Amino acid sequence: MRKALEDVARFKNRRNQAIQKLSGHAMIVTSHPELIRNDDVHYPFRQDSNLYYLTGFEEPESILMLLPGKSPQEVLFVRRKNPERETWDGFRFGPEGAQAEFKIDQVYPIEEFEQRSVELLNGFQGVYLHLRKDAEQDSQMMSVLEKLKRSQGRTGYGMVSIHDANAFLGEMRLIKDEFELQNLRTACEISAQGHLAAQKQIKPGMTERQVQALLAYEFMSRGAARDGYYPIVASGNAATTLHYNFNDQVCKDGDLLLIDAGAEYNYFTGDITRTFPVNGKMSKPQYEVYSRVLDIQLKLIEMVKPGVPFKNFHDAAADMLTEAMLDLGLLTGRKNDIIAGQVHRKYYPHGVGHFLGMDVHDRGYYFKNNEPRPIEKGMCFTIEPGLYIPANDTSAPAEFRGIGVRIEDNILVTDNGYEVLTKSAPK
Repeated sequence: MRKALEDVARFKNRRNQAIQKLSGHAMIVTSHPELIRNDDVHYPFRQDSNLYYLTGFEEPESILMLLPGKSPQEVLFVRRKNPERETWDGFRFGPEGAQAEFKIDQVYPIEEFEQRSVELLNGFQGVYLHLRKDAEQDSQMMSVLEKLKRSQGRTGYGMVSIHDANAFLGEMRLIKDEFELQNLRTACEISAQGHLAAQKQIKPGMTERQVQALLAYEFMSRGAARDGYYPIVASGNAATTLHYNFNDQVCKDGDLLLIDAGAEYNYFTGDITRTFPVNGKMSKPQYEVYSRVLDIQLKLIEMVKPGVPFKNFHDAAADMLTEAMLDLGLLTGRKNDIIAGQVHRKYYPHGVGHFLGMDVHDRGYYFKNNEPRPIEKGMCFTIEPGLYIPANDTSAPAEFRGIGVRIEDNILVTDNGYEVLTKSAPK
């Protein structure tokens, strides 16, 4: 039986804040679909971050509606109690239990969502939705809106306007309060200790999956519920593949090992990347690449303070990494021309960072009114420059081929600077 992990008053306050901001619009927030294989094997369920953020409710097949100005203003749809299914799948709150435990204004069985939603949505000029590209859920949402349109007859009203609930709630979640920061700090510290354990125990002959197992053990033994995302454990040339996730190669003497992994604690996740030598000692070419990436990362972190546009970090990273590529002989030409032509993306194909919180790529606007958005106190994001030189890149100097380096930390913006939440992971 999973009760709310936080004080229900905190969730109620978040719902009230959302209702105040909705301004004549309704909102529908749905749970993640359950993942079930064709042979009826269930994967572990993790609640949608937005639904958890507003309710603390962790069961699948649940939908929250926020209805400003109506009575009730909050309606949650959940699965009915079912002793037979609970024998197989575990405890269910049911409508009565969910209403009592989570203090939602009104709770109905999930089967009644389509029947009741048209009346509940009547009178709103628009609705905030998160369309998931899940055919069944999205079809259900559009069916409800079509029924709402038909219910209005020949009034001249068409389909209500649809807005992105994910962006709306992403903005609410972007500035962390002290309670949220406490959870994020714990997630980052657990993540850092997992990386430290891997660095201490790695040796030639271990497989990437054995390293992944070390991370999982450290994360969960320290209180994490799960990985924040599928970890990347990439040795040798595999580190030049950005989203490598096979994790099945042998870590060889002389290789670098890139680990990108984070733990999730109370729905907040860390996101750390470290690159280090399998045998404990870098070769000269490995050190040349690594030291340039590390120096750039440290300079980028020093730039962090309230008021700096997030775009400045991307631009500075591109500038400094392109200069490193020129110095290492990876590229030739004028730096400004290389950047303008996006040629540097051959060895640095991603951005320098992203917002971090309940999701590893947390939502939030990087631009507002078509202008780069300045960072603010309470924002958290990653800084993760890298250089990736594939082994088959015959245009690169031979000594650098097969080297991939990324260094990533989680940064909190403070009153007049920053805090590195992942400083316990050595680099």
